[in-house]
Amino acid sequence: MAEHDAVEVILAKRDGQELSDSQIDWVIRNYTDGVVAEEQMAALNMAILWRGMTRREIARWTAAMIATGERLSFASLSRPTADKHSTGGVGDKITLPLAPLVAACGVAVPQLSGRGLGHTGGTLDKLESIAGWRASLTNEQMLDQLESIGAVVCAAGSGLAPADRKLYALRDVTGTVESIPLIASSIMSKKIAEGTGVLVLDVKVGSGAFMKTLPAARELARTMVDLGTDAGVHTVALLTDMATPLGRTAGNALEVAESVEVLAGGGPADVVELTLALAREMLLGAGVTDVDPADVLASGRAMDAWRAMIAAQDGDPDAPLPVAAEQHVVLAPSSGVLTRLDALAVGLAAWRLGAGRERKEDPVSAGAGVVWHARPGDAVTAGAPLFTLHADDPARFERALASLEGGYDIEEAVEGTPFEPTPLLLDRIS
Repeated sequence: MAEHDAVEVILAKRDGQELSDSQIDWVIRNYTDGVVAEEQMAALNMAILWRGMTRREIARWTAAMIATGERLSFASLSRPTADKHSTGGVGDKITLPLAPLVAACGVAVPQLSGRGLGHTGGTLDKLESIAGWRASLTNEQMLDQLESIGAVVCAAGSGLAPADRKLYALRDVTGTVESIPLIASSIMSKKIAEGTGVLVLDVKVGSGAFMKTLPAARELARTMVDLGTDAGVHTVALLTDMATPLGRTAGNALEVAESVEVLAGGGPADVVELTLALAREMLLGAGVTDVDPADVLASGRAMDAWRAMIAAQDGDPDAPLPVAAEQHVVLAPSSGVLTRLDALAVGLAAWRLGAGRERKEDPVSAGAGVVWHARPGDAVTAGAPLFTLHADDPARFERALASLEGGYDIEEAVEGTPFEPTPLLLDRIS
């Protein structure tokens, strides 16, 4: 392989040139091995943020990241596999009901998940609020659970795309998180290395999402779908609204409780709608067309799969969930219709109550979070509860209340002009 040096690669991208395959392979491999210095990779990331990358460059960058680690294979399983990845939002507990639902429909779901950082919650943090549940499995344990139960949600092993872990931490502290080529390759290197046959992407759009506008979200979705397709993975993206938070809860144990409600046949309509939409895409990609996930959800089979999935990872599905020590109720200041509930405001409030972390090593509070008693379109009455805040430390309420200020609008109901909330599903890219 041709030898390069870091400065040459940085200058090429700084000056708007397309990087060659050998330049990309060299820089990723040598950065992972510690030969290319952090400040050199930081400069290259900034050049990529400014100059962008072609489809070929992004595909090669992703492949080079995958090549730094192991690749899993699910070829030994007796059923097809499908996975879902969400770009992160507020109240986004969809993985919890979705994985057991799709498993109950006959498709195995290997969900390698992460922890939350900032205002978006992490799936592992939510599940760790269940007594005894553990996130770490060996590859062998994961395969056994996929064969016997059909669903596993666990921590991604350190062997998958190790280049990504280093790059992710670097992007975080150098102002290069927003680069679409770097976001897309980060997500897709792990998902392609994971070895699933079908990948459905839930790309969030709006204030509580990483991508605030539809054009930016479309560009990210298109880039990721192309990367998956080029790597031989059946990839589809749904663009979904994250201007309003999902469901009625944000916080670890609160979201688990809401997910169990969905599996029991209830739960908020938007959570059910998105769970079913993603399940249908996963089943379609896996070639399962004779099962309606709505029927399976109603039958209770998804709940059985959930209980088996939790128990297989030493969790007790019947254990009471943690409850925060303190609660604070926010009353509606006026009567009318709730016309806006800002996802970012709610996410920041949940984070400030202790549901999220500022640094990777921070602990999270299992019981902390926000419950909202109305969604956009609902009538509210002055003096009735609008939010209930949950925290272990009452000193946290003040900052959480500050983040909710200006985060919602209540308007007078006008006869003959019903309020139209934003649709949840905005677009589909395949």
